[in-house]
Amino acid sequence: MTFTLLPAVDVVNGQAVRLDQGEAGTEKVYGDPLSAAKQWQEEGATWLHFVDLDAAFGRGSNHELMADITRQLDINVELTGGIRDDASLERALATGAKRVNIGTAALQNPEWMESVIARYGDKVAIDLAVREENGQWQTKGNGWTSDGGDLWEVLERFDAAGCTRFVVTDVSKDGTLAGPNVELLREVSAATDAFVTASGGIATIEDVTQIASYVDEGIDSVIIGKALYEKRFTLREALAAVGAC
Repeated sequence: MTFTLLPAVDVVNGQAVRLDQGEAGTEKVYGDPLSAAKQWQEEGATWLHFVDLDAAFGRGSNHELMADITRQLDINVELTGGIRDDASLERALATGAKRVNIGTAALQNPEWMESVIARYGDKVAIDLAVREENGQWQTKGNGWTSDGGDLWEVLERFDAAGCTRFVVTDVSKDGTLAGPNVELLREVSAATDAFVTASGGIATIEDVTQIASYVDEGIDSVIIGKALYEKRFTLREALAAVGAC
């Protein structure tokens, strides 16, 4: 099984940004999202994780800009942020995105999400942003601010519905460069037949290769954001390290 690296481009008000623990207002701006996306493509990315944070927080949309950028790229794009009904889902897929991630709507309207899984198969993935509260893992929606229920119950429901991929983010790790929550990722992977994409906390190449070592458990990809923008390592270096594993 191959292991995939997905460099992230998160967009706020037309700019590429990174957040600290997913919180609105903590944005650090890194410039033009097209330039960022083209850079990752040139460095060898085969996938891009492309996020409309304004749509995720319910405060606007960068859809036209992101659709235009998606069409200009020669790599696979995973589009996420603000996809909450059939119209927004179809609009996202119409950009040419290879896959669409759905978070809040899956938690708030699980019946609709089950119908989406049945209709679109591996064109959709479910975003599971989670935070540990009182010793329990809780899912989070609406830009990671609202409670979406117990992680394991949500996972069981959508696994039974045939979801083919979960994107798992420990919110407390995201944007912190504090290292990934490998234990959580492995527990999720063990509880589902779906593939798992790791997200949050990546700081070093060693973090990347550690996650890649569990590819046979179904953790087949990792999203990398801040570490690349802060130049902790290059995408080329990470790709080479994973290729050497």
